Amino acid sequence: MSEPSPDVPAEAWSGVHRGPLREGEWVRLTDQKGRKHNFELIAGKRFFSNKGHLDHDELIGRDEGFTVTSSAGGQYLVFRPLLNEFVVSMPRGAAVVYPKDAAQIVALADIYPGARVVEAGAGSGALTCSLLRAVGPWGRVTSFELREEFAEVARRNVTQFFSAPEGGTHPAWDLRLGDLKDGLPALGAQVDRIILDMLDPWNCVDVVADALVPGGIVCAYVATTTQLSRIVETLRAHGGFTEPQPWESLVRDWHVEGLAVRPGHKMIGHTAFLVTARRMAPGEKPPRKTRRPAPGAYGPDYTGPRPADVPPPEQPDEA
Repeated sequence: MSEPSPDVPAEAWSGVHRGPLREGEWVRLTDQKGRKHNFELIAGKRFFSNKGHLDHDELIGRDEGFTVTSSAGGQYLVFRPLLNEFVVSMPRGAAVVYPKDAAQIVALADIYPGARVVEAGAGSGALTCSLLRAVGPWGRVTSFELREEFAEVARRNVTQFFSAPEGGTHPAWDLRLGDLKDGLPALGAQVDRIILDMLDPWNCVDVVADALVPGGIVCAYVATTTQLSRIVETLRAHGGFTEPQPWESLVRDWHVEGLAVRPGHKMIGHTAFLVTARRMAPGEKPPRKTRRPAPGAYGPDYTGPRPADVPPPEQPDEA
């Protein structure tokens, strides 16, 4: 039998542990119907459900990945929660960025160890956890949040996931209460990535352009098509960014049982649109698009920002 793996070094700030479950950790119990229960292990306490109770002491000291039976015969699968499981079950103030979108942001906004990242707003801390894990303890995530109650929820959730000591938090995290438009210039230094999870990201494009290093990436997370259009056109009209790339991701599970292989009945459909663009060097502009806009795309009914090479619509002659 191989030797047990050592725990993940605390200085990695991964939010992950190896080895036996210990007091103070959170565990995730899954019953036979797939219902999930998350709680902190505390010696001497009991977990109660409609299937009876379980003593926390029965779980502490065991390697995760086992089945336990409650006092009324219910069976539960016991694991430590993964990050994607933690964020969909944690206490919420604002709505969370779902794992499918957080994964897209980390990958396509190219969040890397040591990166200097700005996030607006912090919400409930779901995306913050993914950003902090990606930048590691040597990077920096500065989160701006307008509402104090949301900031407090985010602080508790991030502290819980990374098992930060009482009164402390992740060493790479700087949570600030206030508006990005005011706070970003006050940072006094350029950053590598900016994530905009807010109602009006188009109003921040100028300060974002000033704060991003050449080659840096801005990523906007918006819910509606009108928001999508406004942020894309504003980035395009600014002239200091590459052509914005908008997209969304949809996730569908599958049912696989013998010959019965079909799409599942559950699907995570639209949650948000994502838009990314890269900052050009000062004074530089991207090449003009060779493909002409569709007829009527910027016609008289369009009232949003216009690219520099698109003339204003002709005004109808007055009778």
